[in-house]
Amino acid sequence: MAPLFNQAVQAHQAGRIAEAETLYRKIILEDPKNFDALHMLGIVCFGIGKTQDADKFFRAALSIDSGFPPCHVNYGFYLLKQKRFKDAIESFDKALALFPNFGEAWLGRGNAFRGLKSYDEAFAAYSKAIALNPKIAEAYAGSGNLLARLGRYEEAIAAYDRALALRSDLEFVESERLYCKLCICDWSNFSAEYQHLIGSIKDKKARAQPFYFLNMSSSAREQLDCARSWIASEVPAADKPLWHGEVYRHEKIRVAYVSADLRQHATAYLAAGMFEHHDRSRFEITAVAIGTDDKSEMRERLKGSFNHFIDASNLTDDEIAGQIKKAEIDLLIDLKGFTQDARTGIFARRPAPIQVNYLGYPGTMGADYIDYLIADRIVVPQSHQAYYAEKLVYLPDSYQANDATRAISNKSFTRTELGLPETALIFCCFNNNYKIVPEVFASWMRILSRVKGCVLWLLEDNAKAASNLKKEAVARGIDAGRLVFAGRMPLPDHLARHKCADLFLDTLPVSAHTTASDALWAGLPVVTQIGETFAARVAASLLSAIDLPELIASTPQAYEALAIELATNPEQLISIKEKLARNRLTKPLFDTQRFTRSIEAAYTAMYQRYQAGFPPDHIDVVR
Repeated sequence: MAPLFNQAVQAHQAGRIAEAETLYRKIILEDPKNFDALHMLGIVCFGIGKTQDADKFFRAALSIDSGFPPCHVNYGFYLLKQKRFKDAIESFDKALALFPNFGEAWLGRGNAFRGLKSYDEAFAAYSKAIALNPKIAEAYAGSGNLLARLGRYEEAIAAYDRALALRSDLEFVESERLYCKLCICDWSNFSAEYQHLIGSIKDKKARAQPFYFLNMSSSAREQLDCARSWIASEVPAADKPLWHGEVYRHEKIRVAYVSADLRQHATAYLAAGMFEHHDRSRFEITAVAIGTDDKSEMRERLKGSFNHFIDASNLTDDEIAGQIKKAEIDLLIDLKGFTQDARTGIFARRPAPIQVNYLGYPGTMGADYIDYLIADRIVVPQSHQAYYAEKLVYLPDSYQANDATRAISNKSFTRTELGLPETALIFCCFNNNYKIVPEVFASWMRILSRVKGCVLWLLEDNAKAASNLKKEAVARGIDAGRLVFAGRMPLPDHLARHKCADLFLDTLPVSAHTTASDALWAGLPVVTQIGETFAARVAASLLSAIDLPELIASTPQAYEALAIELATNPEQLISIKEKLARNRLTKPLFDTQRFTRSIEAAYTAMYQRYQAGFPPDHIDVVR
């Protein structure tokens, strides 16, 4: 067997994976208890997405010889990929019991504790890994990911720098580092670093986390390539899908929403009304909550908004997908996409016949196992369909759900208590700081230079971002005192304070999404520039649905001119505000019932195609 095993290893090391797999399998056919072949088959199957086989071969190898630490470690990393964090820790601990100084085992332990949000234990494990092996780049990267999650962006950047100094080709780290710099508005060397990342992705030398990449590219084609690369590496389709083509026959269409944000979160604030307005005579609605229960009023409200509410936060991807398959869900809706705490692995297992990308992520998933993307003709023009892996479902108004019962506090803020000048014109932008890129900020500063005495009111996500933005303003000849920063506050109060602003200035390449809805709901006009990608066109979609197309600019020059014109022409700005006030409850954007009927028509059209045995195709919902 030794010559055949050596031949298999050589093929494996040369990247001839299919040949290596065939040879390893040949060995175990003749010698079913060959530990080395079973172990290597586990590694191969893990790498090519044959998850069930990987699990089987790792366990078979360990049943023969449980005294080989690398096998426990490799199995632990497999378990990490399946989100089986507690099982992974157990596997890493078995390796450490045999070899306490195994750096990769400590690295895996850190990743598993990070997955469990046990941050102290994760830090300790990463520190141990680095102490044992100061050249273990992945441990610095893991620490960076953890620090970024905790909002400690400067420390995260330092950790990423250490990781990249050790391994410049470390996947995903470059995009994560650049995202952290955007979060604190550190634009040093931004253009060169951005261009390097774009070039690396084009040359297939690096991969970026797709959500981070949205703010680093204006190309829909590049975003599709980025998504496909991420899916192929991180969440490929399961080799044995749970759904095998059977057609369910139910009295009602069974729809399940998967989200980590069924709590106090922007997604919940947008979609709660839609959930409540679903026609229960035609639809059976399930929530699959994969995030923590924050015990909030919103969480309690949502629990009562579904026929079934499943708290799946402590379940593995396999367990969740199994429950979905058992429930014979017809349409499985992913409200997360590539955003924080996503569980794309559930969808990779194909537990439902129709799988849909909606609301949480403004772009393509690049995955063959996601059938549809719900959009509208503003966010995804027909000419852009080639840049989406999914079939497009076009809703008649805006794609974005909105809840017309969102409460606006009765509190009457004064400008003085918010740190604003009483008589000046107030521009504002409450988008997250990472959306403010150098080109946008330069545009804002040109606007401020043309509008005498005005100020720009921004969200203060972190003190470093505020400090950096003030420095950038001074560098562009604008007094830092003309930038005013707002802390976070409860949503009803946040909506109420919009009344102290005069005009909302949008960002690119990621426009305002929920923040644009908030502003319009509170009666504050939004000026936007429409871009190329889905993420760059959302505010334009919302303005179209509330019949304010005059606030959509097509170029940077037109965007600046429009903002200046409205700011220096009080009568025109008043006219826009009056139109917004009239349209707020009469146009489609905030008509929750109308929206729900539209999305139900979309679900019905998808369902009917599936029932008739037709493959997914583009769908245009017409009212």
